[in-house]
Amino acid sequence: MPPQEPGRRLSSRTVKVGMVSALSLTLVACGSGSTTARCVDRNAPSGKGGYRVVPDSNCNVDDIDNGGTSPYGRYFWYYGGKRGSGGFVSGGSQYRPSDGKIKSGSGKTLSRGGFGGSGKSGS
Repeated sequence: MPPQEPGRRLSSRTVKVGMVSALSLTLVACGSGSTTARCVDRNAPSGKGGYRVVPDSNCNVDDIDNGGTSPYGRYFWYYGGKRGSGGFVSGGSQYRPSDGKIKSGSGKTLSRGGFGGSGKSGS
């Protein structure tokens, strides 16, 4: 019977590089999704940390690409969160995420995001 070769062992450096590469790919894939933006009424809070959703036409689409949150306006874009009963949304933020697509509650792309700034679309 021929002598068996000992099992190949990977150096800790090889393992670290492989783990970092896998983590990087995961983060890139997760960060390239889309966020839902809903136009909400600041004067109609739900009492549970959320706001009443109103038609998108009440909000300025240009605020999305300009990063505006209109701190004193009645209507503003609310990003993410979940829409609950009674037409309220909560669990999101009034601050635009730094990357990814922004879509309206109806699925219309409001901003393409990504490198290079704005990319408005009506699709």
